[in-house]
Amino acid sequence: MKIIIAGGTGFLGENLDKYFTEKGNQVYIFTRNPKRKNEIFWDAQTIGEWKNSLEKADVLINLTGKSVDCRYHEKNKQEIYSSRIESTKILQKAVDQCSEKPKIWLNASSATIYVHSEKHLNTEEDGVIGDDFSMNICKSWEKEFFEVKNDDIRKAALRTSIVLGKNGGAFPKLKIITKLGLGGKQGRGNQMVSWIHIDDFCKAVDWIIQHETISGIVNVTAPVPLSNENMMKKLRHKMKMPFGLNAPVWQLEIASLFLNTETELLLKSRNVYPEKLIKNGFQFSYPGFDEAILNLLES
Repeated sequence: MKIIIAGGTGFLGENLDKYFTEKGNQVYIFTRNPKRKNEIFWDAQTIGEWKNSLEKADVLINLTGKSVDCRYHEKNKQEIYSSRIESTKILQKAVDQCSEKPKIWLNASSATIYVHSEKHLNTEEDGVIGDDFSMNICKSWEKEFFEVKNDDIRKAALRTSIVLGKNGGAFPKLKIITKLGLGGKQGRGNQMVSWIHIDDFCKAVDWIIQHETISGIVNVTAPVPLSNENMMKKLRHKMKMPFGLNAPVWQLEIASLFLNTETELLLKSRNVYPEKLIKNGFQFSYPGFDEAILNLLES
């Protein structure tokens, strides 16, 4: 297959690039700073020569968007919003101009679209969507993506949870704080954590591409969310750390100022279930947190 990954130089893009290349596919990355042969310049705002690469592509994956791991002041909020909306909009414009359009377009979204939920398990069918900055970003993003319906393009929005991998994302940070003896619960610890192993993330993307009946909203997350307290306990146990200091909310608020991030990323309860993937027969390599971290802690 010919696969285009827009905004593909981050943690998820690099892993997808490797996964699909190893399977013998041609992968091209759209990026502002092309460094390798398969990378093509784009500014995520205007049509350029990159548009020609979309011709006869089998798959378009759009992962473009400023990281949400920052302070939510007005400038960053605007960049988080516009980087997602503008890139989706310009890709649609480019796709519309193609004589041979991509067969499937997967657009990033986030499991953060669902409300803080400790009890209710959010599926694609009965997920509860709320109204705050993060949720509204996701709603606008998906609205922009599904605005135009091309009969010959299958579209899927990936509501992805926290992705755990050795070489990026949240896991290396969790390992460090656990090693330092700070691996206790964060806040009250009863917020649910939805997560997925990077290998399963790549496999799920491939599965969606291969299964033509899957479209629309897809929760890309492991089937067993767990509480923050339970997650940290399992991590301490596997890393043979006898203790981990708890971090109350006030401490996290101070730390987040120094770390230039927001406490929402740790304290929001994401309780999400991948009903569409499961119903379509997807098999997780790491359905539970224990087997996932055993694999991730292997050197």
